[in-house]
Amino acid sequence: MQKILLYYKFAPISDPQAIMLWQKTLTDSLNLRGRILVSAQGLNGTVGGDMDDLKAYVKATKQYPQFKDIVFKWSDGGREDFPRMSVKVRRELVGFQNSDNEFDVNENGVVGGGTHLKPADVNELVEKFGKDVVFFDGRNAHEAKIGKFKGAVVPNTNTSRDFIAELESDKYDDIKDKKVITYCTGGIRCEVISAMMKKRGFKDVYQIDGGIVKYGEQFGDDGLWEGHLRVFDKRMTMTFSDKAKTIGECTHCGGKTSNFENCAFASCNDLVLICEDCKQNPDLLYHTAACREKAVAKV
Repeated sequence: MQKILLYYKFAPISDPQAIMLWQKTLTDSLNLRGRILVSAQGLNGTVGGDMDDLKAYVKATKQYPQFKDIVFKWSDGGREDFPRMSVKVRRELVGFQNSDNEFDVNENGVVGGGTHLKPADVNELVEKFGKDVVFFDGRNAHEAKIGKFKGAVVPNTNTSRDFIAELESDKYDDIKDKKVITYCTGGIRCEVISAMMKKRGFKDVYQIDGGIVKYGEQFGDDGLWEGHLRVFDKRMTMTFSDKAKTIGECTHCGGKTSNFENCAFASCNDLVLICEDCKQNPDLLYHTAACREKAVAKV
């Protein structure tokens, strides 16, 4: 039986290169595949493989003092959902670009971030304060097209680098005095985004422990989440139960879909949200008409 592990840990790392070499040797010895990033800020990874090998990986990784309390999230999938095992050193654990002055990391994690909420605490906060609670999507905007928390604010972001400009605009002044719950896939982006928000005048900021994944594990599709979850491996999307709603709409016909395809113009890094019927027409597998024109011009 195979599974996929998602995890992260913000903690000071004095020698990221050494940690990278250790993690690469460890994952190769256990025949795992996936992606791991190491920086002076900590560790962030997604790996797939056999259950016994993943358990051995968890045990070995937790033996490193800074990672002893790391939280691992289990998900359906396996080794074949990744092309290879990639372990790399990066300057930032999450690519917000030049965020060194935005937050600090100590042995307890990100300094000055939002208050952590367990999934059940999220529901209780909403039940208690109602419209005074606002969900704030910490992912790229396209991900929210197929799944999000009900009524969530979705920033206009294509990459994590866009968040600083978004937060420094006046778009969100009306929610700065509300209780704002940030969320993202596994929780790592919200560690940073919540700290950024507090520095920019958001008064009462929260983040979901374990992100959407942990919330979905507990409440499936019977809670405040609706739709499909975008993931970054061969699966593309996942759901938490057979009751998941399809809230995405095909770019071309408006039909219900959660299917993303890479733009047929190889130089375009954007995705096309397209239904199975429209997908059969090669002319529709482009992010924009301009992409199609450029692709035709290259032929």
